[in-house]
Amino acid sequence: MKRVSEIGGTAAGERVVAHPWLVVAVAVGAQTLLWLDNSILNIALETLADPVRGLGATAGELAWAGSSYSLVFAAAMFAGGALGDRYGPRATMVVGLVVFSTASAFGAVSSTMPELVVARGFMGAGSALLMPATLSVVVRSTSEADRPKAIALWASASGIGVALGPVLGGALLARFWWGSVFLVNVPIVLVCLVGVAAFVPRLRLPERRPLDPAGLVLSVLGLGSLVYGIIEGGDHADWTAPGALVPLVLGVLLLAWFVRVQRSAEHPSFDVTLFTVRRFAGGSVALLVAFFGLTGQLFANAFYLQGIRGLTPFGAGVVMVAAAVGIVVGNLVSPRVTGYLTVRWTVVGGMLLAIATFAGYVFFDQRTPIAVLVAVLVAQGFGMGMISAPITTAMMAVLPPAVSGAGAAINSAMRQVGGALGTAVLGSVLTAAYHRAITPSLARLPEPVRDQAAESAQGARAVAATSGQPWLADAADSAFLHAMRTSSTWGTLLCLVGVVFVARSLRPER
Repeated sequence: MKRVSEIGGTAAGERVVAHPWLVVAVAVGAQTLLWLDNSILNIALETLADPVRGLGATAGELAWAGSSYSLVFAAAMFAGGALGDRYGPRATMVVGLVVFSTASAFGAVSSTMPELVVARGFMGAGSALLMPATLSVVVRSTSEADRPKAIALWASASGIGVALGPVLGGALLARFWWGSVFLVNVPIVLVCLVGVAAFVPRLRLPERRPLDPAGLVLSVLGLGSLVYGIIEGGDHADWTAPGALVPLVLGVLLLAWFVRVQRSAEHPSFDVTLFTVRRFAGGSVALLVAFFGLTGQLFANAFYLQGIRGLTPFGAGVVMVAAAVGIVVGNLVSPRVTGYLTVRWTVVGGMLLAIATFAGYVFFDQRTPIAVLVAVLVAQGFGMGMISAPITTAMMAVLPPAVSGAGAAINSAMRQVGGALGTAVLGSVLTAAYHRAITPSLARLPEPVRDQAAESAQGARAVAATSGQPWLADAADSAFLHAMRTSSTWGTLLCLVGVVFVARSLRPER
């Protein structure tokens, strides 16, 4: 059997549908839904932590509300791509939308945090079917000339979702209960389903790609175990604890087994030798590093805006729109910039710009003008936009139509694993640094409330409000700022290491 790296073909099938831009619009709408939901959750974290307005969630439960989604999403991503190659991306889009909307409705009526965490996990399963299918549909429905622009529009969905999520979430939280931020997904899904039925073609290949059950199971177990270990290590800020170390090692071993099975399978889920192609490997690392830094930074930023600066959820959402505007603009101009600078230097330049904004958080304090933060977020988003669309186009350009779904799954998985790593690693740095900084101030507190104040800045402010000790709120703010600067420093250094690898991997072939 020939491998993809041996074929070296074009990114997608040459079939062009009757109304390709309507197909792209439907795919962008479905893709926007996924990013909308994630950004809405970020703005709702403070509300969910409130025992009166929310569910009284602890810091660990809040982390798992996002992590359960990322865990299932990343674990099932390869399976979703393989199913799209087998049954067609249109079918997996429909199933993904139905699963996502059903889970959203259950999440909206959850009465406890464990129920919400489970619902978020099922939303991740729907997303794992949906995201690779949207990219596969875009790639296989457009001509080679239109494909870079179509992919840039698809990539812009992240910016649109990030922009709409905080504003829409803030508006809903100002008028309705917290569950409204999940229930809003249901009507959006209905619109997407109508669009799929009306415009998206079946796009089936002449020969249906056989399923690889062993590969699918190993990919789910391996990715799931790996991401679970990442999340556990981040939640407890202890990467050597058995709860984190065992699943991490198990995940690596299962993925190694998965690679071995794929190399010998007659019909593998996807061609693992694809990672021997420098451009594909470099693109994968670029996406992982970029989303590692962005997700970790936005996680801290949500607490900075609402905790340190005292903004309402709606106000914080309006500020964070700046990053989304930058992402959309960067995605849309990147095809033209790539024509002048090549993919390599466009991506490296975008990464360096985004990393510079990560470093900028080191200088933030309680009095930093909001206008400065807005400018930093615009630049951060623009850098991300200059990375995502060119890398996605370059990665998909080495794939024949038969494995476009699997290739789209790898592209999407790098974003999700990078995001999970960013939240876990930089979140654990943030937690550990906060704990070290706040500990000297806790000796003055009674024993029953000391643990609550040590867990998070939100907990310390709650203790300060109920016990009438305003000094504790000031101490919590100072400790959080120290922690945010520490996590920003580590995020900057780790991303710089990734830039070096990407620059070498994307250099032209001799």
